[in-house]
Amino acid sequence: MRIAGVASAFPRQYYRQEEIAAALGRHWAGRLENPRLLDRLSSRVGVEGRYLALPIEQYDELTTWGKANDAWIEVAEDLAEQSLCRALTRAGLSESDVDALFFVSVTGVASPSIDARLINRTHLRADVKRNPIFGLGCVAGAAGIARAADYVRAYPNHVAALISVELCSLTWQRGDFSTANIVSSGLFGDGAAAVIVVGEERQADGPRVLATRSSFYRGTEDVMGWNVSEAGFKIVLSTEVPEMVRKHLAHDVDAFLAEYDLARDDIGTWIMHTGGPKVLQATAEALGLPDRALEVSWASLRRVGNLSSASVLIVLEEFVNRRRPAPGSYSILAAMGPGFCAELVLLRW
Repeated sequence: MRIAGVASAFPRQYYRQEEIAAALGRHWAGRLENPRLLDRLSSRVGVEGRYLALPIEQYDELTTWGKANDAWIEVAEDLAEQSLCRALTRAGLSESDVDALFFVSVTGVASPSIDARLINRTHLRADVKRNPIFGLGCVAGAAGIARAADYVRAYPNHVAALISVELCSLTWQRGDFSTANIVSSGLFGDGAAAVIVVGEERQADGPRVLATRSSFYRGTEDVMGWNVSEAGFKIVLSTEVPEMVRKHLAHDVDAFLAEYDLARDDIGTWIMHTGGPKVLQATAEALGLPDRALEVSWASLRRVGNLSSASVLIVLEEFVNRRRPAPGSYSILAAMGPGFCAELVLLRW
């Protein structure tokens, strides 16, 4: 099993962090107990700019969840198609080559799902096996690769495509003045990514997927996720997230690697989800990594923010297309998310 192609796609609108904070400040004028909190938190999340699904002046028009979700469907279709076509081109494949399609998102809902709508607007085959997945949040990029790898392990002559679209700005809660919502309004951005995974009987020069591992931590459902109400998705974002990383990640990675007679010192590159400064710091501390080990994740966070499930795929894209590790070297691709849980993927270049 190999990763044959990776590509991202973003909305046209890109704004500096200061512009977004100013727009939110105008919307919340007179309603925040401490207006300076917005600027302070926005400046501390390590983000310099973000893509937004819509022009920033249009967000005040999203007065209902239905309007926001309609915008999600429209933009998600476009970005899903763009990222898939680019990834297939990089893999030297066409839409008609795809046998299975995995779609992940946690920022909107649709039925028929976005993968079904893609069949109507592209040359994907009518017999493609569709697998829409909702609810995994930030972990879904890594989990999607793992599920796609499971599929092509069973069908070694097949091609599986994973598409992640996250339009986090369309979940902003304009009447929620909690610290969690203010932090998320400054941290999360919009974008999409696609990954093509092929079976052993297909030719590809990308990294080989050697193994995957899932870890679920019981009784932690309140750490991260959504509370769903008439207003849409209300963020659940506990301050415990970095501590969960410190508590579990090293143990999970070590146990995973030990199954294949490997250790952390054997890993040449770390392809990690860009959860935010505290999460990346906790990741480095837990794994005993030098600062430079996560520089690609830090750079992605600064440039586009946290893209939920798409984040780790954006980091993977950088390694596959611009910073390819030495042949024969190992990588760990990892993300953590609602559950609370982790997904690990062992790659060899």
